[in-house]
Amino acid sequence: MNVDDREHFARLASAVAKERDQSAFTALFDFFAPRLKSFLMRQGMDAGQAEDMAQEVMVVLWHKAHLYDPTKSSLSTWLFRIARNRRIDLARRDRGRKIDETDPLLQPSEPPSPDEGLEHDDREQQVREALKKLPQEQTELVRMAFFFGRTHTEISQETGLPLGTVKSRIRLAFAKLKTMLDDNRA
Repeated sequence: MNVDDREHFARLASAVAKERDQSAFTALFDFFAPRLKSFLMRQGMDAGQAEDMAQEVMVVLWHKAHLYDPTKSSLSTWLFRIARNRRIDLARRDRGRKIDETDPLLQPSEPPSPDEGLEHDDREQQVREALKKLPQEQTELVRMAFFFGRTHTEISQETGLPLGTVKSRIRLAFAKLKTMLDDNRA
């Protein structure tokens, strides 16, 4: 996510907080809910639980957007932290399972150092530049898959391309991106 995206999401969150702007909330929901669901599923929740939890997190955004401070973190960091904390709370309430307090997933993550933040921003910029060099048909498929969280099957259905073509173009795009990014490291 680049600086422009972060600022855009912060403006949308501000519109939700100050004006209860439903279109701003819809844009945020459409972008973040699938990503939150995917994150929660990777943390061990089933699809139904993850979807419910993602919706709960988005309801928190609707009711508590005024608590978000863009000077302290990006909106995505804020939302994913809420999702993580809600998942931990749910696991603690689940009396059928014992919680291992030493589980690394339950430990708070360290905030990135300023150097790491700069390296991440530099790497993000390199990826954006490399994406611009890909053929348009590959760039669009990569965006659909990784920025909008679409599966290959969903992309195939939306674009009308055969599933094999979608997979091939994404695979080719990644090979080209890897080469371009490796060249930048050298």
